[in-house]
Amino acid sequence: MVTAVMEGVRVLEVAEHTFVPAASALLSDWGADVIKIEPIERGDAMRGLASTGVMSIGGDVHPLLEHSNRGKRSLALDLTSPEGLEILYDLAGTADVFLTNKLPRVRKKLKIELEDIRAHNPKIIYVAGTGHGERGPDADKGSYDSLAFWARSGVAMGVKPSDSDRFPNPPGPGFGDSIGAMTIAGGIMGALFHRERTGEATTVDVSLLGTGMWAMGQSLAISLLSNVAWQGPPSNAPRQNPLTAVYLTKDDRFLSFCCLQAGRYWAPLCEAIGRPEFATDPRFADHATLLEHCAEAQGILRTTFAEHPLSEWRERLADFTGQWCVAQDTLEATADPQAVSNGYLQDCETASGVPFRLVAAPAQFGGEPAPVGRAPGFNEHGDEILAELGIDWDTVVDLKVRSVVG
Repeated sequence: MVTAVMEGVRVLEVAEHTFVPAASALLSDWGADVIKIEPIERGDAMRGLASTGVMSIGGDVHPLLEHSNRGKRSLALDLTSPEGLEILYDLAGTADVFLTNKLPRVRKKLKIELEDIRAHNPKIIYVAGTGHGERGPDADKGSYDSLAFWARSGVAMGVKPSDSDRFPNPPGPGFGDSIGAMTIAGGIMGALFHRERTGEATTVDVSLLGTGMWAMGQSLAISLLSNVAWQGPPSNAPRQNPLTAVYLTKDDRFLSFCCLQAGRYWAPLCEAIGRPEFATDPRFADHATLLEHCAEAQGILRTTFAEHPLSEWRERLADFTGQWCVAQDTLEATADPQAVSNGYLQDCETASGVPFRLVAAPAQFGGEPAPVGRAPGFNEHGDEILAELGIDWDTVVDLKVRSVVG
């Protein structure tokens, strides 16, 4: 299959939650064989997230688990036991990538540091995803995307209007995690390409803090040049360009415009909204005059858009050549004709046959979206993976009895 560009690559994962597991989920979508090592006593902490009180997840589908673990194989393993660790090392010997989100001190305790894994496979790509990076005073402190990616990197303060006392929360679960996962997946693919080309195995280090700062990269660069911290504009800050603004319809829906060349698109917009008289108004004759009379132009647009519901504006603006869109909720986004046409949502089934849908990997290869598998049950593939290592059944039973494997 042309979408399976990672076919033949094996990833060994010792990680939980979303940030790092979602990276190997992407690689799985693209054809990689991902072996997920889960703590034998409870599995990935994501499986029990509802019990923490952070989020209520009911029904027969665990969407957060599915998002970050689709297509993987699961093996429950006690890494604190010598036998369990030896199995991990044997699996590392068969893998191209070792992927973990364990903190440096935990990696040392579990004996899964770079040197430990490389001793069993000198050519393996060693990948660590952390909250704050591998170095510095907080390298050994855990974090979550709402902290390191959202709050600490400047993202939240960039979103918060400067005249508001309300701190903004991330827009949804795993927001920074999923963005960071894309970064990890890209780093892994780059490391594999480097090894293919040079024969040298390297490491990959991605943090939530670093990813958040990259997302705010332009704002941080401006801040450094001006020596003024970047923050969101006041709630009712005036716009310089009336065609880079958001307008409310009669039924309280938002139309978002981003026509940077206001002079080019003003006349066509006036025609589309049924106000052709303003296309030749000398106040709005060109880009410069539009900016000069921005408040007046905005007032016209604000009044006009408030006269009709969204359904009518969809029709009137269908042939408008400027850049605009409707602000959609999550359900509307999944039904968007563009999302449907490009396969941005893929159909799945749980192990028991319950249908559900997941967002597809954002990069497409060969002109089609990658199919999405389901997340494994806890230790679903344990016997299969152990058999692939050549461990005989009597030994497997003994390991099970002693709770070394699931």
